[in-house]
Amino acid sequence: MTIRVLLVDDERLLRTGFSMILRSEPGLEVVGEAADGEEAISAVARLNPDVVLMDIRMPGLDGLEATRRIVAGTDPPRILVLTTFDLDAYVYTALAAGASGFLLKDTPEDQLIGAIRAVAAGNGLFAPSVTSRLVKHFAAQTRRLEPAPALATLTEREREILKLLARALSNADIAATLHISEHTVRTHVTRVLSKLHLHDRAQAIVAAYESGIIQPGQN
Repeated sequence: MTIRVLLVDDERLLRTGFSMILRSEPGLEVVGEAADGEEAISAVARLNPDVVLMDIRMPGLDGLEATRRIVAGTDPPRILVLTTFDLDAYVYTALAAGASGFLLKDTPEDQLIGAIRAVAAGNGLFAPSVTSRLVKHFAAQTRRLEPAPALATLTEREREILKLLARALSNADIAATLHISEHTVRTHVTRVLSKLHLHDRAQAIVAAYESGIIQPGQN
């Protein structure tokens, strides 16, 4: 299946560079470009991409607010934030807005392509520095947040699945750990996301730490 990609960046040369990289990759199709948040929202509605590569700092409507508005729509695409700014505030705000991944613009080409495929498949994808800082952020909290009421609706198996999602395990790894089929894992993951009103696995990871269902460093 071809993954339809929308490029959003205020620098035309960067959009051209990314476009050249992606157009040469089998299974990826660049369906359009946008230079700011407003153009991105319009392009999503018009082009129906599967993945949006979203810059953060742009004139007018920035990438964070554009992400928030796009994700709030019906059947939204996955948003992969791609930026030169490796700052904590951007990471947390992007996740809260509904981004499925966060990478820096100096990410190697093969990792960028892999990230697009990962988020298109419903997986969260973060630069290693981002992942480590997320864990440290939750480890440094002086109190555990109250569990979300929706957690009470999870079955024991679904709580197990959420804990393993928080360790960023793939469906295959979860299946091997629990000795169940990947099809069963996919079914459980879908139910967990639905019950917790989460967009994807990236938000599941954050929800697991925020709720205290898993602690940083816990296996």
